[in-house]
Amino acid sequence: MLADFNLRVILEYLPLFLAGLRSTFFISIVSIGLAIATGILACACRISGIRLIKYPAIAYIEIIRSTPLLVQIYFLYFGLPTLGIRVPEIQTGILALMLNSGAYIAEIIRAGINSVEPGQIEAGVSSGLNYVQRMRFIILPQALGVTVPPLLGQAIVLVKDSALLSLISVAELTRAGQTLTSDRFMPSEAFFTVAFFYMCIYFCLKALADWSQRKLIFREAY
Repeated sequence: MLADFNLRVILEYLPLFLAGLRSTFFISIVSIGLAIATGILACACRISGIRLIKYPAIAYIEIIRSTPLLVQIYFLYFGLPTLGIRVPEIQTGILALMLNSGAYIAEIIRAGINSVEPGQIEAGVSSGLNYVQRMRFIILPQALGVTVPPLLGQAIVLVKDSALLSLISVAELTRAGQTLTSDRFMPSEAFFTVAFFYMCIYFCLKALADWSQRKLIFREAY
């Protein structure tokens, strides 16, 4: 089986894979940034006492978390044009990844905030700190140490989930493997290369997660 493995074809299609890798990086970075902003907003609305924004935030989080990402991608890709909204494939993919990860990030941030001891918040209130000051000086610094590792884990999940965008013809890494398979019918070479690049991305993000966790542990010890 290994004797039939054609490395020359991989080298021939390497520019296509590198272009797909760049596209995957672009989609992932933009989606992660927008998902963090969405997650922070959704979390702020969910923990708010204002029902007008609290319940829509809860509905958004629960709907997204209870449905598969592929269904959400297809809903946006095929559903928006029926409403007269024409969005290019790559923007549709970014929107789907943003909404999906944003719901999970909202819960990660909420869990980090809820992990702070109530006694410390009460001490802040008794010291005369207002809500913003309590968030800045008491809650968020402690929540950061809890939320950074799972946030990086969610970023890794998002990068791998971006492979689903190949199903709506987004020219990313997995799509490059599909193109090679379609042209030469060499699925082993195509998806071995795709898997290799995804593993490189994964280990880079894992190294970043381990580094950030060591930094946080150092700060706590300090």
